[in-house]
Formats: sequence, structure tokens, C-alpha cells
Amino acid sequence: MPDIIQLLPDSVANQIAAGEVIQRPASVVKELMENAVDSGADEIKLIIKDAGKSLVQVIDNGCAMSTTDARMSFERHATSKIKKAEDLFAIHTLGFRGEALASIAAIARVELRTHRMEDETGTQIYIEGSNVINQDIYAGTEGTSIAVKNLFYNIPARRKFLKSNTTELRHIIEEFERIALVKPEIRFVFTNDDRQLFNLPKGNLKQRIVALFGNSYNTRLIPMEQASDVVSISGFIGKPEFSRKTRGEQYFFVNGRFIKHPYLNHAVDSAFRELIPTDAFPTYFIYFKIDPKEIDINIHPTKTEVNFQNNNVIYAMLSSTIKQALGKFNITPSLDFEMGAGPDISLPPQNKSFDTPAVKVNPHYNPFVQNGPGASNHPDQLPKKNRDNWQELYNIPEIAIKNDRTGLGTNNEIPDLEQKAEDRVEAVFQLLDRFLISRVRSGLMIIDRQRAMERILFEENLANLNEGRGFSQQSLFPETLHFSTAEAEILMSIMEDLNLLGFDVERFSDKAFVVKGVPAELNNMDSKDVLESIIDNVKKNLNEIKIDKKVFLARSMAANMAGRNKKKLEPEEIKSLIDRLFSTKFPEVAPDGKPIVKMITFEELEQKF
Repeated sequence: MPDIIQLLPDSVANQIAAGEVIQRPASVVKELMENAVDSGADEIKLIIKDAGKSLVQVIDNGCAMSTTDARMSFERHATSKIKKAEDLFAIHTLGFRGEALASIAAIARVELRTHRMEDETGTQIYIEGSNVINQDIYAGTEGTSIAVKNLFYNIPARRKFLKSNTTELRHIIEEFERIALVKPEIRFVFTNDDRQLFNLPKGNLKQRIVALFGNSYNTRLIPMEQASDVVSISGFIGKPEFSRKTRGEQYFFVNGRFIKHPYLNHAVDSAFRELIPTDAFPTYFIYFKIDPKEIDINIHPTKTEVNFQNNNVIYAMLSSTIKQALGKFNITPSLDFEMGAGPDISLPPQNKSFDTPAVKVNPHYNPFVQNGPGASNHPDQLPKKNRDNWQELYNIPEIAIKNDRTGLGTNNEIPDLEQKAEDRVEAVFQLLDRFLISRVRSGLMIIDRQRAMERILFEENLANLNEGRGFSQQSLFPETLHFSTAEAEILMSIMEDLNLLGFDVERFSDKAFVVKGVPAELNNMDSKDVLESIIDNVKKNLNEIKIDKKVFLARSMAANMAGRNKKKLEPEEIKSLIDRLFSTKFPEVAPDGKPIVKMITFEELEQKF
């Protein structure tokens, strides 16, 4: 039998390696911008076209490369950052593995132009699929420009799985923001399809946060700082009153590198406990400085996950630092011993006399006398005409549950609901302001009112989107809302569908929108909270949007509106809710597949006893 194991060709090996590092255009942006930062540049420009599918170009004024270095930079594992294994535990740069340029060159057409200050001329290299097509002299400006064109041109299957331009642009903006937050001393310019999205001047960290996310953050942030032998912590946290219903701006950075760390996220949440609602999330921009020997950043290809040697110590210190910052700025409750002037209490006149308070007692009062002033309402003490049927005093008002549907599917436990209203008048009562319970022929019917409302609103929203007939309640005073650049781009991509749902929203500026009307079902809810929730759901479920954006938006809107109305329902509202539920197409299940109606038969009740 012949040998079957053989070495892969370099071109195939590079494409396989590229799959680990380059997953989408945002991955190219991350790697190129990290290299630009490491070059010592103080001005970096990012230019993209077609959401990075056609072009990703990064231009910097850094140290640039010699002719030899320019050619060597495209070889796998060629790096200037490490020379031995021990160097992995002393990393202070963003890039270090030497895989980025080699991986990018394997799956795209790359053009590199670089010119060092000390050289008369620079170098220009053109590469396609890891093959150097041309190398020439470059006499342009000092610094480095690298353009990546037609990403995945030689791997059509990978290119086919790229998401919509809105999705890919959002990922690019995320990577851009993470790097811009690390280096406020660098000027960044971001242009998308010849339209400038960001122009961030040099400044301090707070100025950079405000430039990225809007002027409103100028008054929302609280500084925090603490240092120890283990770790130094600094940055900003958002004031509790500006917490959001969705996860917004939450950033951790370790030694200038963005990371994700659920354990540390829990420390932040614990520090804000009792200051914000349980369904709200704080904003934070937190920076850690720690000895590189105490962390391992080489555990994930994208370097966004790290291991700490002293997780417990860092957790405790982070929570304590946040609480100290909140207390320092009088956010947390505290005892104030420097009270102002007390109430004005004047002394009575010296010659004034006072009468002793008198307590009047009825000596003839007898609680057991039926017709007296103290007659009891106990059943044994009631008049005979009320004693025999006293239970009727506690009867729950009966509500007619009307249903015009002709069938509910194949479930044999719910046919009782198909009776005429006059034949099945039963009491419906609420439990925990969530469940509606009613007696039917076979037992008890329990309805989850929140899921029922979600089903109702979902089908109504979907009908509005498909038929183009949203109902809007115009606002007396239009409201101007501000969003981050990434949120504004998402909002623009779904603007037309939002207007069909009943919103009347117009773009006022790059990050500002004017809300002139909202869906009538919002019932005075905060329109900004609802829009932020929808935008956050778009971020989390972009794959679903590509399948059917209208279905996703209808479901997201229904979930937001149904989850916010938790007041106790009046009898008329209960009747209307049940009528609307059983006139939908699928009253048994919510849009997410969870049950709305449950039956408990009399046999099941008997088994309980």
C-alpha cells in the first residue's frame, strides 16, 4: 500500500491558516490597524469600500519598512516582536505572531507601499494569493499604505458566507472603536464608501469617548483609578441613572489590548447591584495595566481572551474600585453628618395653658351585639338572611371570554374554548400579574399574558410590515435622540421598516435622529429605550436578519413592547387580550416557540391530592 501522508502546498497551508485569523473584513481591519499602531504612527486613516469586501486600506505615518522587511513581512511567522519563547510573556505590542499579512495575502490581492524617513525611495509590492506579482521602487510619502482588495477572491465559498454590508460594516466599526479607545493620542480618520464616518482628533481618553459615542457622554462618566502591586485600574464608568436596557458600551482593555472576560464583567455588575434595575446594564471603559508575565494572551487566535494568574484578586479590586468611585461622587447612599439647618421649631408662650387630651370611650360598646355600633361581620354573627349564602360576598366577577375562531389546531385539550360565549361564562383571575387562570370543561386553562401579548403584537407588526400600514401616534413635541455611529448605521438600515411599524423617525445629523411619532401600542414608553433594544437585538441576531429581516423586526418589537407592560389588567383588558389572542394564527405558542396556553385537567388536580 503506497504512503498516503504528504505535506500540504504552501498556498493551501496559508489558506487554512488564514481561516483562523481572517474571518471577515473586520479581521483585516483589526490586523492592519494594530500594525499601524505598533509602527509608532500618530495619524492613521482607514478607507473601506463595499463594507470591506472590495477594499480595506490603512495608511499611517509610522516608521515604515525597508525593502527586505517589506518582502519578509508576508512570510508566515515572520515577526519583529519575538525571538524566543520567553518573549511571549513580555508582550507590549498589539501584534506579535507574524501571521496577519501572510494570511491576508493568501486570500486577497494586496498592494503594499512603504517609505522610511531615512531612505530616498521606498518599496512597492503587489501580491495575489501569496504570489508576488510585482516589486518596484516607490517614491511617495513617508509611512506605510497597505490596500487589501477583493477579499476571498480565490475562495468563493468563504466569500459567499459573508453577511450583508450592514452587518460587515458594524463589525468593522466595532474593531475601529476598540483600537481608537486604546490610543487617544493618535488621530484616526475612517471613510466608508467616500463618506467620512469618524474624524477623531488627538486628545485624552474622555475626549476620545465623547468623540466616538456623542456629546451626551461628557456628563455621564465617572472617573475611576486604583493602583496596587498586582494591577493598576483606571478608566470611566457610567452613572447609574444612564444605565441601558441593553448591553451598550462595555469595554475591558489589558495593557492596551481589548479583551472579553465574563468573570470581570460579573465584578462590575456586582458593584452596581442595588443602584440600577436588574434588567439594566452599566456603561464602562476600564483599563488594566499588569505585568505581562501575569497574563497569557496567546490562548485565542484573535487575542481577545486572556488568562490571569490572580483572577480573584483582580475581581475584588475591580469591584472595590468601582464602589469607591461611585461613593466618591455621591452616587451610593451614605450618612451625611453635616446636615443643614433643621426644622424651625419655636417655643410656646410662657403663660399659655394646655388641656389634657381626652379619650372618649363608649361604655355600651359590645362587638358581639348584631345590631349595635360594633356589630360583627363574621358569618356566625350575620343576620340569618345573609348567613346561608355569605360566600356570594366573595365571588370573583365573571368575565365572558368570547372567541370567533373556528379551530385551534390539533391540540385536544383546548376545544372547550370553542364554545359560544353564553355557554361558558367562567371567572378569570390574575396570578402574579402574569398568568390568567380560567375554568374550562376539562380543567383549568392558564395563559401567560406576556407571551400572549407578544404573539398578538408579533402578528400585528408583521402584517403592518407586509402590507405597509403602520399606525403612528404623532408626538406633540418631537424628540431628538442621539446614538453612536455604529447604532446610527444600524438604525438607518432598518429605518424604512421601523416607519412601517408605526415609528416616524427622520435622520437629523450623522448621529442624531428626530422621533415625530411612535406606535400607538408603546403606551408612553421611552422611545429611546425601545429603539436601543431593537438595535441591540439587531447586533446579536444579524444572521436571522439576513434570513428574514421583517420577521425579526416584528418579533423584536413585540418582545420589547410586551415585556414592558406589567401592570395589573382590568376585566375589560383581560377580555380584550383573550379575544385578540385566539384570533391569531398560532395562539398556543409565542414567536420564540415557548407555550402560551397550558391546561391542567381535573385528573391531574386529583393526582396532586
